[in-house]
Amino acid sequence: MALSEFELIRRYFERPQATAGRADVVLGIGDDAAIVSPPCDRDLVLCMDTLVAGVHFPADTAPAAIGHKALAVNLSDLAAMGAEPAWFTLALTLPEADADWLADFARGMFRLADGYGVQLVGGDVTHGPLSVTVQAHGLLPRGNALRRSGAAAGDRIYVTGTLGDAGLALRQEGQAPAALRQRLDYPSPRMESGQALLGLASAVIDISDGLLADLGHLLEVAGLGAELRVDDLPRSAGFLAAAGPAVINPIYYDIPLTSGDDYELCFTVPPGRCAEVEARLAALPGNCTPVGVVEAEPGIRCRLTDGGTWNAAGDGYQHFRDGHG
Repeated sequence: MALSEFELIRRYFERPQATAGRADVVLGIGDDAAIVSPPCDRDLVLCMDTLVAGVHFPADTAPAAIGHKALAVNLSDLAAMGAEPAWFTLALTLPEADADWLADFARGMFRLADGYGVQLVGGDVTHGPLSVTVQAHGLLPRGNALRRSGAAAGDRIYVTGTLGDAGLALRQEGQAPAALRQRLDYPSPRMESGQALLGLASAVIDISDGLLADLGHLLEVAGLGAELRVDDLPRSAGFLAAAGPAVINPIYYDIPLTSGDDYELCFTVPPGRCAEVEARLAALPGNCTPVGVVEAEPGIRCRLTDGGTWNAAGDGYQHFRDGHG
């Protein structure tokens, strides 16, 4: 017999308060709305993302990975603000109430949630084509949020982690090495890095649509440009093995520059704070790599080590232009 909406919620998403409860959750799942009690000395940070089957994840994606990624992409947005994650809500649209699928989805989502102490406090379940919407809520020391605005000419540009793994996994579809597919399906939100950048970074954005696109958004706010040293872009060992040498395959440059789904942080730092930033992030997952400098002239110029210019085939993912991402 098919589960009702309320039975589905109770079985897969309602958890004992002792299991994943936060002291600031006054009322969680089970009522018309949740009640939380944020500290009076903190700012509340809100973000929301929707993942749609066949658009944001391939059809063969494991349900545990979908659950993980739906929450991870929101945590990445909180990381870009320097926020500490607290609560989230979930709106889940399902073509059918498949017990095994739901159990795996919930397991992947809650494994990530428990790792960051973030609690599911409510949401909605309905019937229709598969899509997942998460709204995440975080907390910040009052008035100290990291923002996209604030970069200045001369600031150094950094990225966390490595770029292009998820994009190459999408391009290679079923032939992608397991390490690359892992990066696509289970992105690691850089929560610790974002919080470590509070008071140091001049501007921050998470890389969801590709470095060129997202850095472009950051620079556009200030009316500035940048020079990127594309040979310095951090690439994983798995990426290097799968992509091949730069002189043979242009995707060595294009994918780290233009592919989405990295969910790393791109940030700018005044020159006098670089040593402090590098020391602080060196001990954290993902570390950081300097990749360029902010310039007064608008536009992003991609420079090779030999002094030449690289013209990427594309400028990043756009939802209403591109077929997937």
